[in-house]
Amino acid sequence: MPNDPIPPSSAPIQAQFVTIGEEDAGQRIDNYLLRICKGVPKSHIYRILRSGEVRVNKGRIDQLYRLVEGDLVRIPPIRVAEKTAPSAPGAEFAILFEDAHLLVIDKPCGTAVHGGSGVSYGVIEQLRASRPDAKFLELVHRLDRETSGVLMLAKKRSALTNLHEQMRDGVTDKRYLTMVGGDWKNARQHIKLPLHKYTTAEGERRVAVQAGGMESHTVFSLLRKWPQFALLEAELKTGRTHQIRVHLASSGFPILGDDKYGDFALNRVLLKADSSRGSLKRMFLHAHQITFIHPDSGKSQTINAPLPPECERFLVSLGKPLPSLR
Repeated sequence: MPNDPIPPSSAPIQAQFVTIGEEDAGQRIDNYLLRICKGVPKSHIYRILRSGEVRVNKGRIDQLYRLVEGDLVRIPPIRVAEKTAPSAPGAEFAILFEDAHLLVIDKPCGTAVHGGSGVSYGVIEQLRASRPDAKFLELVHRLDRETSGVLMLAKKRSALTNLHEQMRDGVTDKRYLTMVGGDWKNARQHIKLPLHKYTTAEGERRVAVQAGGMESHTVFSLLRKWPQFALLEAELKTGRTHQIRVHLASSGFPILGDDKYGDFALNRVLLKADSSRGSLKRMFLHAHQITFIHPDSGKSQTINAPLPPECERFLVSLGKPLPSLR
């Protein structure tokens, strides 16, 4: 049996046996089964694990067992529910870097990285649809839907694991460009505010500064300044949900075009150009650079994504920055 999801039409009546290859090695058995048995409830997956119906090399294992290349996995008969969700249309995105281990793209603003929360599909589903022969393709990290820029995907599980370890250990360096409203003063400023995730009554995911929340740290460097706006580079020291957006909004410098934490009145004004500037119809937040250790070569690598044209046009429309800055 190939290491692909069990198709809905198969509804197997006999146990199936899978030999684990390189791309599936290192996964926990429960996560592996949840991935290949599409449509099967989690409760059923854990039941067959507890009952011993799933075997590895003819022996019983628990849900925490990590697969090893060459393992023979027995999967008991499972009736898979018909998939009703629409399939994602294949799509490719601007490629910043690609080799046998990694795919790094320039994600456009307005595109989700994955399906869920009212979105049928995202970047990962579209890339998988456009690359049906890809044995493995997983997101290394995420970007908000309205954030553009550098997005890394792993083409091997070993690369995914390695990069996740780098991120946990603070080895990776992620930089964003953002424009805020207000009179920003400092050339370099550290913001350390605890962040708490919650869900609104409408079911939307939000983040707020709250004592006891997750420790979070962003370093902001001033690049250019105008009377009402400032262009900043944000360096993530931690990687919390909506971290840059909430750190700036809570400090009195909302990101232009931010529809969750921004200055909504200002956002409406920016939709139309006036005599002093052009229009801005998106959130001005762009993941412009990432530095990491390549999981295969072991060498440091930096990848950049150019500022999107709509953001560049807005910058140009503001004219020269204040003369006291570089």
